[in-house]
Amino acid sequence: MKKPQMILFDYGQTLVNEASFDGVKGTAAVMKYAVANKYNKTPEQVQAEANAINAEIGRFDPETRHLSQLEVPTAPFNAYLYESMGISLSVTYEEAGRIFWDAAAPGDPANGIEGFLDYLKDEGIRSGVVSNLSYSGAQLKERIDSLIPSNELEFVISSADYVFRKPNRRIFELALKKAELKAEQVWFVGDQYRCDIYGAIDAGMFPVWYTEYLNFPQRNEHGVLEVKSYEELEGILRGLR
Repeated sequence: MKKPQMILFDYGQTLVNEASFDGVKGTAAVMKYAVANKYNKTPEQVQAEANAINAEIGRFDPETRHLSQLEVPTAPFNAYLYESMGISLSVTYEEAGRIFWDAAAPGDPANGIEGFLDYLKDEGIRSGVVSNLSYSGAQLKERIDSLIPSNELEFVISSADYVFRKPNRRIFELALKKAELKAEQVWFVGDQYRCDIYGAIDAGMFPVWYTEYLNFPQRNEHGVLEVKSYEELEGILRGLR
């Protein structure tokens, strides 16, 4: 184990803790911008249809989502959802995604992340984000900057902008090209074993399984480094040359 030149982070339940998800609340926030509702659909009905579509295309099921390695961005998903239900919005479908996200899944910085990012900065260890997300990288960066304003992340990669989802090797290789580093110089920290750890291993990065906010059972199949806090991870880094 060698001290890395860069650490890449997953977003949800790793860099930021999104403790709850309320799809109906998110859809209700979007429907405040409805200028036409041909069939008088309620937020509950619209969200039920969204859930049905997501189930049909295999999104978000924690047991199977790693099998879907191509991203469905928010804007075209919303275009189909709302237009198929006879609803017109006064905002763009991209903006509707941000409105939904803010209402449905507010977040807080992961415990200790600000101090850990400050430690990385002091040590000259670079940082960035690679996330499976249907929202754009610009929206993701806006959220991270609002929650962790002191961050000095070099780049934020969202699968919504680049087609491929973790564990697909291509999105990890994109990050390496942006960083201009070799895989063995980079650590990847994430909570989803099948997406983050499998993907990091396949790309040749050093995987760190961060488990403080695990929201469904997973197993350390490869015996990788597992940490339950950023204080623990900082202690490990301090012991390396």
